[in-house]
Amino acid sequence: MSKTGLTVKALMEALDGAVHGLVAAPRGLGGLVRTAVVADEDGTVPPAALVVIPSGATALAVRAERQGASAVAATGDDADGLRDLGLPVLSVDPSIGPDEFAALARSVLEADPTESRHGDLFSLAQTVATLTGGIVSVEDAAGQVLAYSASSEGADALRRQTILGRGCPESFLAHMREWGVNERIWAGEVVEVAERPDLGAARRLVVGIRAGERALGTIWVQVGDRPLAPASAQVLHGAARLASVHVMRANSGARSTGRDTEELAVGLLTGAFDTDALARHLGADPSTPVSVVALALRGPEADLPWRLDQAAEITSVYAAAYRRDALVIPACGLLYVLLPATTGRSPAAWTGELVQVLRDNLGTPVQAAVAGTAPRMRAVPSLKKVASRTLDVVADRPERRVTAFEEVRSSVVLRDLFDTLADTPRLRDDRLDALDGEQRRSLSAFLDAFGDVTAAAGRLHVHPNTLRHRVRRICSLTGLDLDDADQRLLAAITLRA
Repeated sequence: MSKTGLTVKALMEALDGAVHGLVAAPRGLGGLVRTAVVADEDGTVPPAALVVIPSGATALAVRAERQGASAVAATGDDADGLRDLGLPVLSVDPSIGPDEFAALARSVLEADPTESRHGDLFSLAQTVATLTGGIVSVEDAAGQVLAYSASSEGADALRRQTILGRGCPESFLAHMREWGVNERIWAGEVVEVAERPDLGAARRLVVGIRAGERALGTIWVQVGDRPLAPASAQVLHGAARLASVHVMRANSGARSTGRDTEELAVGLLTGAFDTDALARHLGADPSTPVSVVALALRGPEADLPWRLDQAAEITSVYAAAYRRDALVIPACGLLYVLLPATTGRSPAAWTGELVQVLRDNLGTPVQAAVAGTAPRMRAVPSLKKVASRTLDVVADRPERRVTAFEEVRSSVVLRDLFDTLADTPRLRDDRLDALDGEQRRSLSAFLDAFGDVTAAAGRLHVHPNTLRHRVRRICSLTGLDLDDADQRLLAAITLRA
């Protein structure tokens, strides 16, 4: 049992992909968890425990609550059935058994203070596992395990030895040296290590984690029950770049977290602070042109914060592979990606690939807006507004996965105009207030069709003579002169606003 423990929130963040979501948290996520156990009919629950409920045994959750559990975890319908419990309820990846999930949680909780600084790496390892379809471990330069993903039945003997022994067996490290794998890793390659049944090792990919010329560690992806994703090498390159930041921060004992960096990066979007100074602090060149992309998750509002965290992890890996100095910034319920100008694939093409990956892995509709390229960092706030406006315009058109601002410029500008009109009530034709809903729809259709009664009537599903009668009645009620171009324009703007 951990002497100090972690809050439910911190434990969830460390377990990341092994937890599919938060079903309920009636008293928040601040409760302390010191151990993790699997509930059974005869056992007692230690205080401050995360209790894993086996399939079909939801009645045990009530007993766990009475005995002082801090949270419970279950899969699928079982988790949904515990919404009324007075504890946080975690929904677990159904491919992970209760015993394995409890062991994974304990490994996080029982890490010593030095190891606990690698919490971000557990999250990263799970994200890499999700994106590659493999089984992931992160090791330091000496082969000691820093973090790993939840594993399925496909884990090989070498993986089990590595996790249980907290490090890669020396026999395998010796073979690595003999095969010349290390030289290729530190040259920046993603290296394929062939299957070796005699060593209990399935096929693997490995990439080095580096800071300049300094070797910090490695990320391993073992092939499990299914083939690795075609983009696995790209994913590993991005993950290695992110891991170097996490490892250096952990090794230095720095208290600054990824969340601190996110909060500083929000300043680049809002322009509330010295943009150039913030850019330099975050390792970006303030004078470099930067493309601005925004992502929106169109799922249930209650699930949005959790899904947004998952989306940020996946996006960070892909963005780091695309541009080493890319920034991924969650803000205002959206994800913003700042991509310093580069040659090669356009931001729109890269964004299309990312949206597909997010849709596939999150199981929720995702839309993206490519706002354009700011000539330097201080111009980013204006493009941030353009990106969010673009997403507003296409929100009711989920088939549009990636939209460039230029494609919907008129709609975006009109929305800004309507917002201005809403703040200035006198800038409208108040004579139209006398119209009912049907009359307003009829006049709108007539104006949108440029006075083509047949086309407008078809859109309204009424006879053309019916629409002619309505238009004459509207003009009589309001005094509107539809032969006057100015009056037509003002009427159309008023109805749209």
